[in-house]
Amino acid sequence: MEEVNRVKLHGIGANPYSKRVELALRIKGIPYEYIEEDMSNKSQLLLKYNPVYKKIPVLVHNEKPVVESLIILEYIDETWKNTPQLLPDDPFERTKVRFWANFIQQELFEAMTRVVTCGGEVQAKAIDEVHEKMKVLEEGMKEFFPELAALGERAIPPHDKLVALLKVVRENALKVSSST
Repeated sequence: MEEVNRVKLHGIGANPYSKRVELALRIKGIPYEYIEEDMSNKSQLLLKYNPVYKKIPVLVHNEKPVVESLIILEYIDETWKNTPQLLPDDPFERTKVRFWANFIQQELFEAMTRVVTCGGEVQAKAIDEVHEKMKVLEEGMKEFFPELAALGERAIPPHDKLVALLKVVRENALKVSSST
């Protein structure tokens, strides 16, 4: 007999798209198995579940894959109707949630990209911007999800660890490009 709600998430540690899905699963109280992927050596399961884009995150619910983080969030909300809802029924309230999703995509991810792709003074400013935008995001999310405060550090990765990871990614990219 098939297990009713077997959930697996294929992702990468501090990847913002993966974290978006992890946060939704935690807010909804959905137990899941996390599978760390190595994008330089993609697993056969990742290629099977996302043959078009071959990227993370991939949510697998009872062996049925769902891809693309925003689509996954809608799937989670529509499949697990328990509270809190990720997207409210009220159209105006839904726009506020979509605003924050857009903020993450356009503001936070852009700053994170500058940490990885830039150096020196530009990178230092980008690091400050990541910290600032993470604080804005955390405060904004509390309006929608009071449960977030109860999750504490488990809800969003610590800012310093996230920035450190971005720096490592940049250093590794520079090493690879200088060796070719």
